[in-house]
Amino acid sequence: MTIPAEYQRASVEFEKFMVDARDLAGLATTNMAYNMVVGVLHVFRRRLSVQKALRFAGVLPAVLRAIFVSDWDTEQPRLAFGDLASMTGEVKQLRQAHNFSPDTAIHDVALALRRHVDPQELERVLASLPPEAQAYWRV
Repeated sequence: MTIPAEYQRASVEFEKFMVDARDLAGLATTNMAYNMVVGVLHVFRRRLSVQKALRFAGVLPAVLRAIFVSDWDTEQPRLAFGDLASMTGEVKQLRQAHNFSPDTAIHDVALALRRHVDPQELERVLASLPPEAQAYWRV
């Protein structure tokens, strides 16, 4: 069996995603966008059960999937979804000295994500999640 294209092209596809995230957020480099992307993914993950989070991870491209599950303490209590401003503040807490996330970080990453996943699969998975989880990725 050959290596699936998803894995053969993972780095190329991740770079394309990062360029979109960088540009949508108005950041200068993909390095600056990295903490924003990690923060947005992890803030979302903290609010889902392990089962629901893994269902969501299944629609992500390979590298984003790896980032989504990285450093995950599945024993931590789940947090409730809050208002956009408080969750954006949480995104900005990740590695503060190197975090350039704008106030539009969640929206920017959501828009970039939608450009790089199967839209029907994303909507199918989001439909199985609570309304607040669906709203998190709404653009």
